[in-house]
Amino acid sequence: MKNLKLFTLTALAVTFLASCSSVRVIADYDKEADFKTYKTYAFYKTGIDKAQISDLDKKRILKAIDTEMSSRGFVKSQKPDLLVNIFTKEREQVDVYNNNFGWGWGGWGYGGFYNPWLWGPGGGFGNNVSTRTEGSLYIDLIDAKNKGLVWQGRGVGTLNNTKNIDKKEERIREFVANILKAYPPSTEIAAN
Repeated sequence: MKNLKLFTLTALAVTFLASCSSVRVIADYDKEADFKTYKTYAFYKTGIDKAQISDLDKKRILKAIDTEMSSRGFVKSQKPDLLVNIFTKEREQVDVYNNNFGWGWGGWGYGGFYNPWLWGPGGGFGNNVSTRTEGSLYIDLIDAKNKGLVWQGRGVGTLNNTKNIDKKEERIREFVANILKAYPPSTEIAAN
């Protein structure tokens, strides 16, 4: 029984930590768009200026997008095939964990008497509440000729509220890379 509890707690901790670092991606696209024709891109300044994040974070996001687009063979151009736009949303996520299991101080001893000095199963009663900021980064790809949205990727994940700039930049690169993995859409899979 002790091994089962220990295994369960370990599995929950690993799952929780993995979910904190991952970015969930959802992508949508225009089925009529011919993605093979898009070779060049530029940033859609008007839309990017409206994004409600700091200018420093905008620079970090745009730099990460530049890196990802060039790694896919796209070239930045004054006369682009695609315009790239971004916007963000964030919300506070509240997590409540029920601690009516496990190990801790205090518990029911022999004879049915409560013993506050007992160490063992049944301790840790109550709830833990934690908050975290969950953010969404949207990357829109717009056909420059007809000004129509042809692809949108959204990454959702926990933002690391850190003062460490290197970690912040790493998290932004992770968001952008995971979102752009979904571009171009696999139209062969979608057709089946």
